[in-house]
Amino acid sequence: MANRQGEWVVPSMQRPGPASRYNAAARLIVRALNAAAQRGSVQFGSFRVPCALGRCGVRALKREGDGATPCGRFRLRRVLYRPCRVRPRTALDIRAIRENDGWCDGAGDRNYNRSIKLPYKGSAERLWREDGLYDIVVVLGCNDVPRIKNRGSAIFMHVARPGFSPTEGCIALRASDLQRLIAMVPRRSEIVIEI
Repeated sequence: MANRQGEWVVPSMQRPGPASRYNAAARLIVRALNAAAQRGSVQFGSFRVPCALGRCGVRALKREGDGATPCGRFRLRRVLYRPCRVRPRTALDIRAIRENDGWCDGAGDRNYNRSIKLPYKGSAERLWREDGLYDIVVVLGCNDVPRIKNRGSAIFMHVARPGFSPTEGCIALRASDLQRLIAMVPRRSEIVIEI
């Protein structure tokens, strides 16, 4: 669908708000070749790099555990990083990951799709990982305001596995590309994920 300026706009599961008023310079574009693609590209201005996408491609209607990357427009909320491995430069809000940090992925939990402290009685993902995938994490504003049960949690942009193997729904980049990207984006930025 096109807006009044003739720009291509992907319908979002989020309510229109301040993020929709940002200029095009503050927009990262993620493109998949087709809905089933497990790889794509991330572009910010003239900077363009490959990325891994969800094992089930890209979907407009995201469901918890479906393995798909959600289509839509989302704010870049903050950067989390593993302090013993890296300290990225960025204008975005930033916080070091601690060993007891986690993210709740239990759809029926009152803390669904929020950061939590481990150990946690409900279902949660550990953010302090030994494999390096979460050395740098950009938290995307997907299903966070409002949070809707079973619409997806822990949708991040993070470090890719070797060979860009598919994610569980996140967007994954080479560590060096992710560091360069977050150093370039302004504080009030958004990401548009499209097919």
